[in-house]
Amino acid sequence: MDNPGGLDAIDQRIIAALRQDARLTFEQLAERVGLSSSAVLRRVRRLEAEGVITGYAAQVAPERMGLGLLAYINVRLEKHTPSQRQSPMDSFRAAVQGWSEVVDCVALAGEMDYLLHVQVRDMEHFARFIRDTLLRHASVQDCKTSFVLERVKGRG
Repeated sequence: MDNPGGLDAIDQRIIAALRQDARLTFEQLAERVGLSSSAVLRRVRRLEAEGVITGYAAQVAPERMGLGLLAYINVRLEKHTPSQRQSPMDSFRAAVQGWSEVVDCVALAGEMDYLLHVQVRDMEHFARFIRDTLLRHASVQDCKTSFVLERVKGRG
């Protein structure tokens, strides 16, 4: 079996169980992986300390929060020139942190620079975000949007 990141089979089972249900008690987790609860506690604490487990979060249904329109936006930035004080990437990364519509942002290799996962109420909210926020950012050169029709697999 592969040993990704130096994790043994028990570590991998612990992580898989927590990814499925992070609210498991240490006793329940121990039962699932075949260890004592104190051994599981030590392993979980080590995985947290080593940065393998980076946090725990509630999964939410966006539509139940009034966010019925989900989209992915590919963004291309302008190229950096020596006359600019701040690079377009730095400026964009800082701006994205304050955009509540963006729930996830990843840097890409290839034709586009970033992929934004956006959750908004409706098409009007989306249009306002694109027009008044994203395209007004000085670093943004172009964007292309794909709307989610159905979630086949994934987390909230």
